[in-house]
Amino acid sequence: MALDGPVVYPAPGTLPLRGDLAHIALADRYLVAHYVVPQLRAIGAADIALKLLPNKDADTVATLAPGSAFEVLDHAGAWSWGCVGPDGPTGYILTEHLAPSDP
Repeated sequence: MALDGPVVYPAPGTLPLRGDLAHIALADRYLVAHYVVPQLRAIGAADIALKLLPNKDADTVATLAPGSAFEVLDHAGAWSWGCVGPDGPTGYILTEHLAPSDP
């Protein structure tokens, strides 16, 4: 990775990349303060909207089906930020809509 000019960031809701952290799989493409190994979880019993921002009224990036995989990268209050995979889509879901994690 060369530091040779401005970085072109992907559109919001695409790659799991924020100004402060990124999915570990993006370490060879983007320089951020922290890289995160995702916590693998699953969507609970109902379809859930993946939101662009941690707000129920925010734009929906995608709809995730029950049981589908979700990679959690950060928790903030009632919301979890993560992705379907390192290539996205990426957004926020209410943590209560994740299936319970295995002990």
